[in-house]
Amino acid sequence: MANKVKEAWKSGKAVVNGWLAIPSAFSAEMYSQCGWDSVTVDMQHGVQDYLSCVACFQGMQPSGVTPMVRVPWNEPGIIGKVLDAGAYGVICPMVNSAEEARLLVQYSKYPPAGTRSNGPIRAGAYGSSGGYQKTANDEILVIPMIETKQAIENIDAILDVPGIDGIYVGPSDLSFSYGLEPKLDVEDPFILDIYDKLLKATSSRGIAAGLHNGTAAYANRMIKKGFKLVTIANEVGLMVAAAKAAVKEAKA
Repeated sequence: MANKVKEAWKSGKAVVNGWLAIPSAFSAEMYSQCGWDSVTVDMQHGVQDYLSCVACFQGMQPSGVTPMVRVPWNEPGIIGKVLDAGAYGVICPMVNSAEEARLLVQYSKYPPAGTRSNGPIRAGAYGSSGGYQKTANDEILVIPMIETKQAIENIDAILDVPGIDGIYVGPSDLSFSYGLEPKLDVEDPFILDIYDKLLKATSSRGIAAGLHNGTAAYANRMIKKGFKLVTIANEVGLMVAAAKAAVKEAKA
């Protein structure tokens, strides 16, 4: 199965990404039918574990969205397991150097490009016998998170690592690392200038830049700025915001 996010990027289009913190196949099933291009299971700051990640993938599958995962750390065991479960993209937090980026690529790809162990227990069901292994290295997205001062200082070396398909900016941690308030929809000129530098560095290499956003309006603005993958909060945040608005209107 072709990676629809990768295809969109090749044609110059941006994708809108959903984000799952809730460990529920049912909520994942409902949420994935809302028009997202891709949906990411958050195993770092969500309350997801491996079994709930698999369940969310099962719930998402009928909608045809591209399943991705934010892993908890740059570690070969969990990266291999989420790929075996059927992830078409791995977003990895706190990648701060070229060496860490190389390790992420290594853990995500089969030999000879990497050291991922063969055993796609669920991912292999997407293709004919033996077909998955032949295409996985080309179809799976490897996306390091750029979210620290150190990563910004090393950005050119990180982007030059073969096998990196995109980056994903974590605004809260990025702001935090520079001594600023950790928040999503930043307006600080200093951080916005960093965004511009990242967009210039990625676009010159044909690499996509992604960003986590708090609101749809800010995400739309960031697409126009040049980001090729935008996430809007997560399903918890959207649910709570809608509930608060409904309660407020009813009590008015």
